[in-house]
Amino acid sequence: MRYYLRGETLLIRGAFLAASSGVGGGLAEVTTLLNHTVPHGYRAAEPERTLSLLAASHGLSDRFFGLMTAVPMRHLVVLRYDFLTIFITAGVTHPTPEGPGTINIIVTSSEGFTPAALLGAFITVTEAKVQALRDLGRTFTGTTTDAIIVASEGEAVHRYAGPASPAGERIMSAIRKGVSVALDRHDGRVPADEPAFFIYSRFNGGAWIEWSKKNCPYYPCHFEGQRCDFCYCPLYPCGDETLGDWVESSSGGKVWACTNCTLNHEPEVVRHLKKNPEASLSELKALRKKK
Repeated sequence: MRYYLRGETLLIRGAFLAASSGVGGGLAEVTTLLNHTVPHGYRAAEPERTLSLLAASHGLSDRFFGLMTAVPMRHLVVLRYDFLTIFITAGVTHPTPEGPGTINIIVTSSEGFTPAALLGAFITVTEAKVQALRDLGRTFTGTTTDAIIVASEGEAVHRYAGPASPAGERIMSAIRKGVSVALDRHDGRVPADEPAFFIYSRFNGGAWIEWSKKNCPYYPCHFEGQRCDFCYCPLYPCGDETLGDWVESSSGGKVWACTNCTLNHEPEVVRHLKKNPEASLSELKALRKKK
């Protein structure tokens, strides 16, 4: 899975089995997930056509699921919890048909879900969203245009995604955190000039940690002059054993460890990846060899 922003569009690329409640949604194998910001007052009669033209403008096939929102992408919140990466944009200015307000949630998993688990995750996401709104003192359960995508890659290893399952427990935690943060950013309680990135850390009992490249206390974690645009690697987990290896996880199973990898900190690699977000791993490694 690879994700990146182009203007006011979030693009998530991969080979997904996905379920979507958005425009043209359903259950399908898709290669792209989109969340696109439309102007306030958007009233297109054919939203499917809007998304199809958007996909075509990015050179994408018609195998995609898409969502639309009036929330600017600078308010996007990305959360990573083990094998899950979750994307949230949220606004609840007026949770009725008369006013703007949409909570869009995209859940992606690098571990496969069965179709039943994908649909079960919808229930878990919705429960977590309602709890997040309750945590904020909101009396409503969502807006009239909320939408969800749940997508996974690889052979199915998760049969269930209820809140007591390994996948569902992580989804519950991420959504409750992410919806709260996304609304704080959209409503101006927290300044937001670029997307936020949170990762769940098990240090000191476990907590959500926001990463920022500004004034990082760990710089330089590898070498002077490194680029930190991708402190949390967009290639993770690459599985290339020349760059990292699989180690025992504290929660059981295996986790990809790349502590000593410097690939996404090499200035020439970072420059190329930002201009070409779908560049292959071999392409990026070749750039480093030319150094």
